[in-house]
Amino acid sequence: MPLRDFKPDHYSSLLEAKTRLVREPFTQFTALEPAIFPSEPSHYRMRAEFRIRHIDNVPHYVMFRKEDPREAHIITRFDIACEPIAAVMQPLRELIAASDELSRRLFQVDFLSGQCGEVLVTLIYHRPLGDAWQAEAETLMQQLPILLIGRSRKQKIVLEQDFVTESLHADGKHFQFRHYENSFTQPNAKVNEAMISWACEQVSSASGDLLELYCGCGNFTIPLSRYFSRVLATEISKTSVRAAQENSALNGVDNIDVVRLSAEEISAALKGVRPFRRLAHLNLDAFDLKTVFVDPPRAGLDDFTRDMVCEFDQILYISCNPQTLLRDLNHLCQNHHIKSLAFFDQFPYTTHMECGVFLQRSTL
Repeated sequence: MPLRDFKPDHYSSLLEAKTRLVREPFTQFTALEPAIFPSEPSHYRMRAEFRIRHIDNVPHYVMFRKEDPREAHIITRFDIACEPIAAVMQPLRELIAASDELSRRLFQVDFLSGQCGEVLVTLIYHRPLGDAWQAEAETLMQQLPILLIGRSRKQKIVLEQDFVTESLHADGKHFQFRHYENSFTQPNAKVNEAMISWACEQVSSASGDLLELYCGCGNFTIPLSRYFSRVLATEISKTSVRAAQENSALNGVDNIDVVRLSAEEISAALKGVRPFRRLAHLNLDAFDLKTVFVDPPRAGLDDFTRDMVCEFDQILYISCNPQTLLRDLNHLCQNHHIKSLAFFDQFPYTTHMECGVFLQRSTL
């Protein structure tokens, strides 16, 4: 998002205009009006990544515009970031600038935070990091309220921990999550809470068990598990599988089975096409899977997964790309109808809109 588009005073009218544009193509599938969930106008983003440009040997945060990717724009203020990140950015830059060991060949700084206020900073270098860097980094951590990681090629130094603990209030309950550095997390915490609450509302009267694809760290899995006897959740990232298992324990949830399988692999397993060693501890026949939840990447569902999803009575679909969701609905709505539609403004001041649909199998 170009920073020139950041206009908090105009947020409501900008959201209204964006909603009209996104809503129109959905009219071919439903006459339902979408529920709209706005963002905070500022300080809403829990992640931020900046390249570093050294000017007269002084490091500066910079960003690049799509229309001119070679021109670096120095960032001195970033009110898009949540307040803990925004508050620490410039003091951190000044302390790095005062240390040759910390600034030398530094080319990127990543920030990760949450509503608990922890800030995890990753400093990324074009050189190996040694004992001198670690000593300077430990001194830096004593001066600022941050957690720190150093990265370079094939190297990762974690000074204390490589995650922040996030606290989310959704569906009338508090949840805690470990969000790990360099893995996917929802960037807008307040909108994420609204997404979770909306998703839980859709399945509040569901029966049987839930299959979830692309479960990530368990962001939706854990709150949704309250409405099902059992949840079978799949994810292909080892870090996310570990996080989902840890987060289940952290929240005292014991009816979730997280397995590291792709959507195609779990479909083959459910149909008995082939066995998988990673499922050896589970009896798939014991699951009563009637509802499926998908939150795919921007590419949406592949052909194989789309066909599998159609076999379920209820489909809960969160999409980060309205265009691929509309493409998938052309297939899903052949045998299902939309019971609920929602728009979530995860990324204010952009054309991007997160969408949610809940579909029920149609009866003749």
